Amino acid sequence: MPDKKPDKKKLESYRKLLMDSKEDILHDIKNMNAVNSADGKDSQGDVSGHALHMADVATDMYDREFNLGLASNDRELLNKIEKALRRIDENEFGICTECKKPIKEARLKAIPYAETCLKCQEELEKKV
Repeated sequence: MPDKKPDKKKLESYRKLLMDSKEDILHDIKNMNAVNSADGKDSQGDVSGHALHMADVATDMYDREFNLGLASNDRELLNKIEKALRRIDENEFGICTECKKPIKEARLKAIPYAETCLKCQEELEKKV
């Protein structure tokens, strides 16, 4: 028997899962910002005015770039979570945005913000 649209109880469990994920990501972003602002260094050296060794400057630049990449990924994931929460509110959660068929429960448990069924996702990835 094929999966059907989630019932209200399951929708609420998905909402909680999505909200918990959202909280975790916001917490991570807040921590990244706190670490970056607390280190007090600029790209030319430390706050004491003494120039850092070139390797130290390169490491700091790498760390900032790495954190920016993580923050960018987190923002993208937050956007997907927000869309999934909206689909719950609009009673469209669990329905593939491509083929309009129900998304299998196993997929939603693994990726609660999934917009497409596995078959449609594979097709989309082939096009890229």
